[in-house]
Amino acid sequence: MSKEKERRMFVGVVWNCAAELKLLLTVLLFLCSLITLLHFIPSRLITFSPIDLGSCISTPAAPLHFVSHLNATNSSTPSATTPPPEPPSLEKDRLLQNGVVKRVFNPFGSAAYNFILMSAYRGGYNTFAVMGLGSKPLHVYGKASYRCEWVSSDKQKTPISVVGHKILPDWGYGRVYTVLVINCTFPVPVGNGETGGKLLVHATTNGGGDTNFNTTDTFEALSETGQDFVNFTSVYEAPPKYDFFYCGSSLYGNLSPQRVREWLAFHVRLFGEKSHFVIHDAGGVHEGVMEVLKPWMDKGYVTLQDIRDQERFDGYYHNQFLIVNDCLHRYKFQAKWMFFFDVDEYIFVPKKSTIKSVVKSLSDFTQFTIEQMPMSNKLCLEEDRGKSYRKWGFEKLVYKDVKTGIRRDRKYAVQPRNVIANGVHMSQNTVGKTTHKTEGRIKYFHYHGTIAEHREPCRQLVNTTAITVDGIPYNVDTTMRDVAATVKRFELKLIGTTLQRTRQ
Repeated sequence: MSKEKERRMFVGVVWNCAAELKLLLTVLLFLCSLITLLHFIPSRLITFSPIDLGSCISTPAAPLHFVSHLNATNSSTPSATTPPPEPPSLEKDRLLQNGVVKRVFNPFGSAAYNFILMSAYRGGYNTFAVMGLGSKPLHVYGKASYRCEWVSSDKQKTPISVVGHKILPDWGYGRVYTVLVINCTFPVPVGNGETGGKLLVHATTNGGGDTNFNTTDTFEALSETGQDFVNFTSVYEAPPKYDFFYCGSSLYGNLSPQRVREWLAFHVRLFGEKSHFVIHDAGGVHEGVMEVLKPWMDKGYVTLQDIRDQERFDGYYHNQFLIVNDCLHRYKFQAKWMFFFDVDEYIFVPKKSTIKSVVKSLSDFTQFTIEQMPMSNKLCLEEDRGKSYRKWGFEKLVYKDVKTGIRRDRKYAVQPRNVIANGVHMSQNTVGKTTHKTEGRIKYFHYHGTIAEHREPCRQLVNTTAITVDGIPYNVDTTMRDVAATVKRFELKLIGTTLQRTRQ
């Protein structure tokens, strides 16, 4: 009896749903026929495959996620679940009443950011420096401008604003982006130890890129608490912590750990206990180089900063002008003298002098430049045959380029409190005098190309004090060779034998 009831119930359900079942079966038959037909249509006429359509039928569709265009390109996490806005409608050409065809131009997207902030620091009680990158065409061909605004955390105080003075310190070398240092100097001191505040920068294009628009982007460059102000004051009013400070350019490529080892030991010895080195890693500090830096970091001589993210933005030479300006303003009140040169260059002062006596003799100047001694990166003495691998790079590369009548790059040092912005070879934005007359007092030996070589540099051994190679005359100069043993003993005394097995 119960089975008969179940049969009748089933028939009733089917009868009541007959229309829906017929519709479902018809749709399924149509889709299957369509999939079969698509197999015979040339692929160039369709933009999806039958397999894709089949998978849509057989598998429930996953919700769509739209990733913001501001996200990093390798991000796998969806940032939004709402669809992007509809694209703007195209404006079309039109015929004017006088018979002229009016052509139109439809812009889409944006070629570069208006401003990319790296850092901002106090330069005094009423002044700040803001470092970043800007779209190069905006500044080379346009008239982009900046306005600085200080907003106190005390709501009773009215915000104060001034025109920001922009400096482009990269001498036109910028690519898609150029380096910017924005000086914000207010007519009165801002901030105090009781209430904090924030520095806003209003970046205006002034029609650059599109004369129909005057776009302003406002960003917070610096946020300061009362305690931050107290901390700044203690550093600003105290004597500098370091006598000598090194601001390194961006390190990139497959650097030689042994050459970095030699350079660091030499200069820690030269500059002494009250010195510090900031190394900027743009991809060049691999495991071998890190092993060399670590003992000196542990001793407090080296700070390593990872700046690899700047590679996203196409500026000159791994954005080194940006990096050295950040270093200048970040540490300007912690150093008496700040040096700017590269890791294949060695600062040298005569035996009867010290680095302290040299800078003392130049203390009337905000900046002095340093003469270059270019060295061969492959010529070595015949007497080193069979034992050159045991010698350090600056110990065995003893042939100096003595070609005359050409201009050679110089490097430089500054008293950083008097510098507003800086470059790679010198600063053009200083308060005070600059001198280039330092011959006989200080120089630097340049071993170009050796820092990225992992093979033995001595590729030509000669038994003469003078030789011409590829049209370049060289003379033997053993100045650096003579100090090598002293530098090795210094390294052994300070950090022990930990780096004795360092690789080329």
